[in-house]
Amino acid sequence: MGPGDMTSEATAEWEKVLGIFSDEAEGLVASMEENLIALEVAPADSLLQDILRGAHTLKGAAGSLGFQAVTDYTHGVEDLLQALIDRRVAVDETRVSLLLGAVDHLRDLSRASLAGVDSLGAVHLAHLARLKQGAGLHPAPEAMAPAPAALPRIPESSGGKRGRSRMDLERLDRIVTLTAELSVARGRMTQFLSRAEDSGSSWEDALSLQREMDPLFEELQEEVMKVRMVPVGPLFRQHLRTVRDLARSQHKLALLELEGEDATLDTAVLDGLRDPLLHLLRNALDHGIESPDERKAAGKDARGHLRLRAYHDAGSVVVELSDDGRGIQRERVRERARERGLVAAPERLRDDELLRLIFEPGFSTAAEVTELSGRGVGMDVVRRDIEALRGSVLLQSQEGRGTTVTLRLPLTLAVIQGFAMGVGDQVYVVPIEGVQECMEVPAAERTADASGVLSLRGQPLPYLRLRQVFDLGGGTPARENVVVLKHPDGMVGLAVDELQGEGQRVIRPLGKLFQGLPGISGSTILGDGRVGLLLDTPSLVRRAIHRASEHAEAPHSSQDLLPEQPCSTT
Repeated sequence: MGPGDMTSEATAEWEKVLGIFSDEAEGLVASMEENLIALEVAPADSLLQDILRGAHTLKGAAGSLGFQAVTDYTHGVEDLLQALIDRRVAVDETRVSLLLGAVDHLRDLSRASLAGVDSLGAVHLAHLARLKQGAGLHPAPEAMAPAPAALPRIPESSGGKRGRSRMDLERLDRIVTLTAELSVARGRMTQFLSRAEDSGSSWEDALSLQREMDPLFEELQEEVMKVRMVPVGPLFRQHLRTVRDLARSQHKLALLELEGEDATLDTAVLDGLRDPLLHLLRNALDHGIESPDERKAAGKDARGHLRLRAYHDAGSVVVELSDDGRGIQRERVRERARERGLVAAPERLRDDELLRLIFEPGFSTAAEVTELSGRGVGMDVVRRDIEALRGSVLLQSQEGRGTTVTLRLPLTLAVIQGFAMGVGDQVYVVPIEGVQECMEVPAAERTADASGVLSLRGQPLPYLRLRQVFDLGGGTPARENVVVLKHPDGMVGLAVDELQGEGQRVIRPLGKLFQGLPGISGSTILGDGRVGLLLDTPSLVRRAIHRASEHAEAPHSSQDLLPEQPCSTT
């Protein structure tokens, strides 16, 4: 009986079975892939047994569903694995590459079988013949035609949403319980309001009921947000194969080490991290990691080492990618900066200022452009993508020792702890983690200029006056405050009329009509129902620094701002 002859109930059951096979097959081939990469670095019988067990399990699952193509192909994979276990052939790069190619074929065949295509094509048959040849089984000459050369495998980054972890049942039960408790509290509030006038109840009673509901709302919000959190491990692990294949395409050796795979991120943040992370890995392999001969001459292991690490820190997730390659050559950066006219005297720049030039559009220290592009090519795109996630990028490097790129990302894009500022009748919000301090502008510094430089305890502080930046009109207020923001590019101030304080803000994306507005990255609904605008802090920081660099001389006033004080409402 074919699918067309099934009842609707039987069809639904069959779809469930296919869904289970799909999840199991993806997990098995991913596990086989990781074990093969580990096998190449340190051959071990236990790894071979694990890989064989995965292949055997996949073959059994495919056979139970009648997927003959997967079953037939897996026989050839098992033949080579068994030959390696029996030591009839040796574990070497060629055979590991054959098995990694087999993993790709198994993945494709499983997906094709689920789509209703259950047959081995010419490419599959050619690779199957190579597997048998690798096992020493010597297939017929006509079956041994060489398979087309495979390109380095790179994970898709522009496809649909990846599969998400199943929701924890205890968390689901807690959400249901909180919803029930909120329903009861809502009923009590409705009942109270309906008879408030007759019973003589006071507003204090209403506030008391409201305070009882607040913790329930907050806990429910927290539980719902946790549902969206997923570990970074699956994203990290798919790059084990990426690093191996891309390194070989450059005639290099490289190994990726993972740390902190249990760190969690909002699914939206994780999806936004895919492209920048892949770009950083490509750059590290192309321009950071040296060839085996170069590494040996420098007293290093012939195999380059990259480490991808994630951890939670102060309400954020930090992702670090470090390599033990050649590092960034400062003199080459200065030379390119002079060639492009980015700065007049690059030799006078501090080290952090020099490294920030790497993020200038199109900046590259590579002598020639390759398929992967050298470090620096596209780093402005990496920074732009990370800052679109309200994150930041920090670059550190030691010549001859390697480079570390640190990405700091918010846990979620939906909610932030924000600091609100008033300018005229407008309210602007910045993430609280970027706020260094707040202070009053000295009377002598109050002008109508859109930007300038103030003195902060003897140090220059570039600032922007939001009233002029956003062309809000109106006169300078009697009291003007500066919110000092810290950012990897430097510290700047935002001059505003009033400080409205800290609070949790639900972020809403801007509509299509308003997307791309300079200096604005989102919106939020304030407690009084008005709309507040989320500031694009990185772009404002760079604008302030750029304008300050255009001043030919230091600020005329030497008067320091008021001593540091915590930000608070007026």
